[in-house]
Amino acid sequence: MCTNYFKRMKFFKTFFIIFSLFFLSGCLQSTAMLGPGVTLATSGNVFQAGLQYGANTAIKNETGKDAITLVKDVVEEDHQKRQFKKDFRIMVKQRVKKAREKISIN
Repeated sequence: MCTNYFKRMKFFKTFFIIFSLFFLSGCLQSTAMLGPGVTLATSGNVFQAGLQYGANTAIKNETGKDAITLVKDVVEEDHQKRQFKKDFRIMVKQRVKKAREKISIN
């Protein structure tokens, strides 16, 4: 009896996730509900799903971007900064090397 109940709950959770993905797949505006919907379906924790939706909405209102785009932009910006620092370091080493060569020639 107990195993049958868990099998049905697993089926309903899977059905809910597929149902959500089917209807929200083309709606970019509604993807903010996709994460909390999956959280609610998998964990059953309404508080956690509500908190996740509230955080997504606050991020969107503050930055104008959804959470995934914001994280992607921050990571990309960090990568560009690191690449700039690396290129700058190489350039400075080359200039110092050239300056040392000129000084040692004279």
